[in-house]
Amino acid sequence: MSETLAFLDIVASGCLAVLAIALAITFARLVRGPTLSDRVVALELISTIFVGVVAVWAILSRQTIYLDVGIVLALVSFLSAVAFARFMVLGRSR
Repeated sequence: MSETLAFLDIVASGCLAVLAIALAITFARLVRGPTLSDRVVALELISTIFVGVVAVWAILSRQTIYLDVGIVLALVSFLSAVAFARFMVLGRSR
């Protein structure tokens, strides 16, 4: 049983490393993005990566309460994407 938990910790740590790299690359796109749409997509991706980080952290800490945090973060991210899309549609029609 402890061998399985040790393997799970190693895999989860590797996932955190990959997510950290993805976060750095996405942050570079956020800074360099030539248009507002590029920056908004980068922000959406950053929030999605954070949901992944929270999920992996829930696995590492073996606390399921973090999954609730990830769900709330995903819902807020979705609502912000809908709000931005509405802003883009209404802003172009005026």
